[in-house]
Amino acid sequence: MARRPEELIATLVDARHDDAVEFLRELIRVPTDTPPGDNAPHAERTAQLLEAMGYTVERHPVPAADVQACGMVSITNLIVRVAFGAGGPTIALNAHGDVVPPGEGWTRPPYAGVIENGRIYGRAAAVSKSDFATFTFALDALRELHRQGLPLHGAIELHFTYDEEFGGELGPGWLLRQRLTRPNLVIGPGFSYAIVNAHNGALHLEATLHGKAAHVAEQKSGIDALRAATVVLQALYATADKLGRTISATPGIGSPLLNVGHIVGGINTNVVPDKVVLKLDRRMIPEEDPAAVEADLRRVIETAALQTPGIRVEIRRLLLARALTPLPGHEQLVEPLRRHGGRIFGEPLQVQGTGLYTDARLYAEAGIPVVLYGAGPRTILESNAKRADENLLLEDLRRATQVVACALCDLLHG
Repeated sequence: MARRPEELIATLVDARHDDAVEFLRELIRVPTDTPPGDNAPHAERTAQLLEAMGYTVERHPVPAADVQACGMVSITNLIVRVAFGAGGPTIALNAHGDVVPPGEGWTRPPYAGVIENGRIYGRAAAVSKSDFATFTFALDALRELHRQGLPLHGAIELHFTYDEEFGGELGPGWLLRQRLTRPNLVIGPGFSYAIVNAHNGALHLEATLHGKAAHVAEQKSGIDALRAATVVLQALYATADKLGRTISATPGIGSPLLNVGHIVGGINTNVVPDKVVLKLDRRMIPEEDPAAVEADLRRVIETAALQTPGIRVEIRRLLLARALTPLPGHEQLVEPLRRHGGRIFGEPLQVQGTGLYTDARLYAEAGIPVVLYGAGPRTILESNAKRADENLLLEDLRRATQVVACALCDLLHG
């Protein structure tokens, strides 16, 4: 093999780029709005596309009772295993297919995969169906190199899962608990201009304020849950305003955050509201103790609710996602990704944290080193991820696929 492996990888990835784009378009065309989370049809379509490329695909449906208990409809997680020579590490490439609903404001159909001016538009084009394509075609390049005689040692697994929006416990968490996989290293979905080795945690709480309904003509006979909720909201926003004073020591993560993102309540305009439900998201920096954060939030809510006589409050934890911090061994992934990323993108790749949280943390909680790297711009904002007109620069997809393939080649070729 006269040419260097990275040169051959560039040729192979370039030759299959149009196929990778069409692969991504097909994935965008199958909605995976979560909620409601009916994601098994997308997994089946993904499996069909992978099988057409010659892969053996393991379909792992999560029991319906477990899925429904988490508020979703269906989940089938996928594993593809490709073994090369004996010895060497097993490296998993994980991306999630579930995504938030499209919302309003789109100027292009969210499920068409429209391509304009070198960009592909659609829900999950950037987060994270793009990395289904990145990882699949990086692996495809390695398979072809191996066929051409390059000795590789170890194995690559594709983990395509469908529970990131609800925390990942039925995605990577479920695969690990079922002992369906135990890789040595993991690359999760990310963007092209930085390698993420840490992220914040998230605590989701649901606070239900119970009052007493009454006809508005007899208003004083009721207990207004909405009025009580406004006091709780003021206390929560006062707490949120103080969080900006604290900055994480991990570059890229920033400050803790608090957001009240969903409110439901009341019966009708002429009825005193008997119940209001608040759902909130507290982002935690790695330095924070999740138990202490949750205890403090519960205290804030309960103290504020008690200012309205007769109000009863229930607080339920919906999600606890712990922060991702670097594990010993993660540098094995960082070094080749950084080296090849700098060469291919023509600028140094930073190694940093992010203010997001991901289900990749579940690999780290199982003791497996993980970093995030994939196709996309420098920031979530640039890609419109989780907003209208989410998009991906197709050149980032091509180059990120090269970076991942070259890094994997180094790890398996030595």
